Amino acid sequence: MPLNKASFPVPPAGESAATIVSVDLRGHLLFSAWSILLLLVLNSALRLALLIYNSDQIGVTPALTFAEAFFNGLRFDLRLVAAACFPLLLALLSDKAMAARAFFCFWLTGVASITLLLGILELDFYREFNQRLNGLVFQYLKEDAKTVLSMLWFGFPVLRYLLAWAIVTWLLARVFRTIDRRTRLRIANPAAASLASSGWLTRLGVFVVCILLMVLAVRGTLRQGPPLRWGDAFTTDSIFANQLGLNGTLSLITAAQGLTSDHRSNIWKSSLPESEARDTVRRLLLLDSERLVDGDTAPVRRDFSPPQERTLPIRNVVLILMESFAGRHVGVLGGQGNITPHFDALAGEGLLFTRFFANGTHTHQGTFASIACFPNLPAFEYLMQTPEGSNGFSGLPQLLGARGFDNLYVYNGDFAWDNQSGFFGRQGVSNFIGRFDYKNPVVFDPTWGVSDQDMFDRAAVELAAMGRRQPFYAILQSLSNHTPYALPERLPVEPVSGHGAIDPHLTAMRYSDWALGQFFDKARKAPYFKETLFVIVGDHGFGSGPQLTEMNLARFNVPLLLIAPGMQEKFGERSDTVGTQVDIVPTIMGRLGGDVRHQCWGRDLLNLPANDKGFGVIKPSGNDQTVAIIRDDKILVKSRSLGQKVYAYQLWTAPQALELNEDGLADELGRALDAYLQVATGSLLDNSTGTRPEGRQKIPGR
Repeated sequence: MPLNKASFPVPPAGESAATIVSVDLRGHLLFSAWSILLLLVLNSALRLALLIYNSDQIGVTPALTFAEAFFNGLRFDLRLVAAACFPLLLALLSDKAMAARAFFCFWLTGVASITLLLGILELDFYREFNQRLNGLVFQYLKEDAKTVLSMLWFGFPVLRYLLAWAIVTWLLARVFRTIDRRTRLRIANPAAASLASSGWLTRLGVFVVCILLMVLAVRGTLRQGPPLRWGDAFTTDSIFANQLGLNGTLSLITAAQGLTSDHRSNIWKSSLPESEARDTVRRLLLLDSERLVDGDTAPVRRDFSPPQERTLPIRNVVLILMESFAGRHVGVLGGQGNITPHFDALAGEGLLFTRFFANGTHTHQGTFASIACFPNLPAFEYLMQTPEGSNGFSGLPQLLGARGFDNLYVYNGDFAWDNQSGFFGRQGVSNFIGRFDYKNPVVFDPTWGVSDQDMFDRAAVELAAMGRRQPFYAILQSLSNHTPYALPERLPVEPVSGHGAIDPHLTAMRYSDWALGQFFDKARKAPYFKETLFVIVGDHGFGSGPQLTEMNLARFNVPLLLIAPGMQEKFGERSDTVGTQVDIVPTIMGRLGGDVRHQCWGRDLLNLPANDKGFGVIKPSGNDQTVAIIRDDKILVKSRSLGQKVYAYQLWTAPQALELNEDGLADELGRALDAYLQVATGSLLDNSTGTRPEGRQKIPGR
């Protein structure tokens, strides 16, 4: 087929007018090859940037391990790049299409620019969540746009990131144009121009070869069966290196594909017979002093009569949820730098749990686990925002509301975030004090609300006013220890230094600790103090330092401190019993005493058999099904792609994890984990999670 006039652009300046600049098959293949190489280099450069930016995760991992991670990453990058370059492959079928270089340069620059932007975003995303880009991105997009944008604007160097993105995008566009110019065919003799055209048979043959290579690249593997999966990046002993081997853009695309299906399609898949799973869970949860009721309609609804000798002389409960209060940085748990001196002092007055864990890695998971005593489950990480969140549960509002307790929920922020007011209002909380209920606060952050100082001051006033009218339970939720860390201009504490990138985070944590101490100074002067159980717990931790297992324990380990009259005399000063936030409600009810019917997915940690070291089930935010069960000093981590692994772990100040080859222990913990998740999920879907069988109904679509 002869080339038409439109196939020949005007020759660049300095070239003879007789020179015809064209695109032939060889030139198109060279253009494609160089473009693919450039995109691969870009992805590798972004991976290197992620490594450097999160270098605190390296620890003692040898360089060869990261070389292996980069090799693994190249396979994932090639999958993405090959798919992105599919238009170049189609162009092989037409000389005219191959000549559309302006379009290809625009397309490739767009692909590179989006990849670059996501790579820049991932630097802080990984630092915050220790995960590559995933479904959390879309969850934030569903939230209040004004709040999310404010958090990003005030919490991160947005202008610097955007400027870097624009400059590098411009440079990439120039490089693609240079590749375009260097791979065009220049024909000095116009009479020979028709020779530049390739026959259709030749183009078809090359197309077939290239399509085979592309399929191989997109699959990422020569094996039969499924293509390259995220588990294929987990080939080393370093969790950070394994994460580096993934491609964040691909992870985000996978998460986006999941948006088209109902969230319940991602529920936990277990092969255990229903009766076996239910019996296993009942053995896990029911204590000797508890009696199962409604066993045919509810999995773990039971009656509980706490032994009188294990109750305390209390009539009120104050639950304090501390934002991002990571156990790793709490002094009495081994944290360095004097970050929490006030909490450390309070620990001398109560019972401190040293192996306590959040059920999830976001505030909303910590709140519904701590208050509604229901666990964080795959497919239901955002329970408060899904239809299943309208179920009845058996948490503090139901159990204490039935006893005539007054209630109060004090928070720095807006209760519309995460649907807190809707969820907890449905559960029975009626008195909310949020960001717009403060007058002349010390700090009013445009992103979240008032400071912890303001929240605790208001809480002290409100609790003192409640007096002895009737018993009460109060929930106090802090927020200052969250990006963008809006603190008073004149800090009442010394800023933290010497910890690198997390200095601002630790400064905010020290400030929150100070505000907590100020609250207790005021509370001690109030009459209610001597008849109140104070429960202080972190809503979740945050990642810092090397990751011990596939489940980053730094993001889960939080302190739990119980302060009440007679607490230390009866139960001591410290406990190594393993627990999670779903254990808080039954532990509270055990101290109040009296008959109680509940269906909590935890246990009274102060009423366990002598040889029971406790257990807990945890799961991070995100759309993958990585879960774990912790018992004593062992943790089993399980996922769809990686199977299950058992570790012996040690927390702070000498954190470490050693993988164990104990098949018997792995099978035992694996069955317990499967059963727990399977039965809890079934109970949620069947709306049988509450304290009573009345009004039981199926969720639409079940």
